[in-house]
Amino acid sequence: MLKNTKNRALSRAITKRQKIAIAGVGTLGAAALALSAVPGNAQTTTAEAPAGKVAYSSEQIKDVKGSVTDQLAGDKVKAEAMVAKHKAAVAAAKHRAAVAHDKHVAAQATAKQRAAKAAAAKKAAAERKAEEAASRSAKRVAVKQVAAKTYANNLDGWIREALDIMKKHDIPGTYNGLHKNIMRESSGNPNAINNWDINAQNGVPSIGLLQVIKPTFDAYHVPGTAKSQYDPVANLTAAANYAADRYGSIDNVNSAY
Repeated sequence: MLKNTKNRALSRAITKRQKIAIAGVGTLGAAALALSAVPGNAQTTTAEAPAGKVAYSSEQIKDVKGSVTDQLAGDKVKAEAMVAKHKAAVAAAKHRAAVAHDKHVAAQATAKQRAAKAAAAKKAAAERKAEEAASRSAKRVAVKQVAAKTYANNLDGWIREALDIMKKHDIPGTYNGLHKNIMRESSGNPNAINNWDINAQNGVPSIGLLQVIKPTFDAYHVPGTAKSQYDPVANLTAAANYAADRYGSIDNVNSAY
């Protein structure tokens, strides 16, 4: 028989089950041909076949059918086993993916906890550092307060305290400039008072170390000092302030001013 080469590409592929069926049919046909070739007078396992008919054994047909059925059943079992194996592989892959995901989530949580602990430790360290700095600052202030400069309660101490106040208020003058004028005006007596000059006659006597009258003391009083002409430091700073305004410095005063 000639092969149909034109329509060969259009024919559908024969399945495995169809191949098995075709094989079974071929086997049956072969069995039938074999039986038909037996002579009419030959003996069979059952009985003589009538003349003109094909004699065959029903056991042979039954065996062929059983073989085909068993083969189909085996293929079905194999297919089911393959499906079950595939499902098991998919389930195992899903399980592995779930385990990996859980590990990843756990690792992220651990990393976040570590980062939070590190941030908390850093914040605590910064707070401790700030507290220590504040404590050191407070201690320095306390030390400064304890170590505040003191002055002797005598002419030397009064002059030195007056010079520090004058420096703070930008009032010019030196130790020698103050000392020489003090010795000329009061000989170093803070309670000295002139009751005989023109100022005394006008009711405003000169008072203190540098013999300052009340109007001058009030006009040139330096903030932070006592409001009394008899106070040594207040008297010196007010007189020096007045001398700076009028003469440029107490150092420039060499006589009554």
